[in-house]
Amino acid sequence: MSKIDHLALDGHALKLFLAVLEEGSVTAAATRLGLTQSAVSHSLQKLRRIVGDPLFAKSGRGIVATAHAHALAARARTLLDDMRQFAGAATFRPAGARLTLTIAANDFQRDLLLPGFFQRVEAAVASFSLRVIPSQSPSAAMLREGRCDLLITPLPPSGIDIVQKRLLQDHYVCFYDSKVRAAPATRAAYLAARHITVVYTDNERLDFDRRLAAGGIRRDIAISVPNFSGVPAFLHGSDMLASMPSLLASQLMRDFAGVDIPLTAKPARKTATTKASTSKVSALKTRPLAELPMYMVWHQRFHKDPAHSWLREQLEASVTGARDGDTSRTKPR
Repeated sequence: MSKIDHLALDGHALKLFLAVLEEGSVTAAATRLGLTQSAVSHSLQKLRRIVGDPLFAKSGRGIVATAHAHALAARARTLLDDMRQFAGAATFRPAGARLTLTIAANDFQRDLLLPGFFQRVEAAVASFSLRVIPSQSPSAAMLREGRCDLLITPLPPSGIDIVQKRLLQDHYVCFYDSKVRAAPATRAAYLAARHITVVYTDNERLDFDRRLAAGGIRRDIAISVPNFSGVPAFLHGSDMLASMPSLLASQLMRDFAGVDIPLTAKPARKTATTKASTSKVSALKTRPLAELPMYMVWHQRFHKDPAHSWLREQLEASVTGARDGDTSRTKPR
């Protein structure tokens, strides 16, 4: 058998290695990459011979990465970034492009913004594959480590290597079943009611709920669900309230009435494209209570990449189209 050296290393093997590391499973990595499990296992075996390490070991029914595999991960991501830049053209021509993109977003951003974005990009390129993963509590590490290419969130993570741009400005409103109860007209009525809210699976709360807590405002939370889509079933036929983004009024919450939340708010401030440097704590204190900005966030290494820049432009355009096409009004019925 001939000796395999570093020249046998290729980008596909690095991409596969990172997929197995991130998924914690050969089967899941194969599904993610559209390969067979045997193909993944074969490539992993070749990579093990090149680096002289088993990379992964069995643990119960799954696998765990070795210490050396974790040490190689950052270098693998850097090599893939260098390969991407080396192969990247000075100009980008969508018509012949074959693109893949991973976006981290929670269900509100995913369902509202990404279907139109996918349709827009797919119609313009030769091939487009979009993977959406939950952002939960978004972190700069997701972008630095290459777990996603774009992040959509109301609270962008900070870092001198992290870039953000606001996609839209929304606000929270109070939804209720008008067949059961009247709108909460006062602060006292709003706080006296029982509420439904969203708490993500990593125990992360909505930024609105965090701002209430930071301001010492307490509500009676009757029900917590892991995503926005779980709210309507509980709200229907009840006298509870749900404080949710107003853009959901024409879709998920179309069967409910809604009013502005009767709590004091501060004046809104404008934002622009910038390096994300404001901490979450600071944002919670300075943003108006019911305000809900939405940002797209990416790593500095993609800032001037022609394909990535074009994809960001398409996301902005699709968001503008979705926002302009929404003629709904949130008001009591």
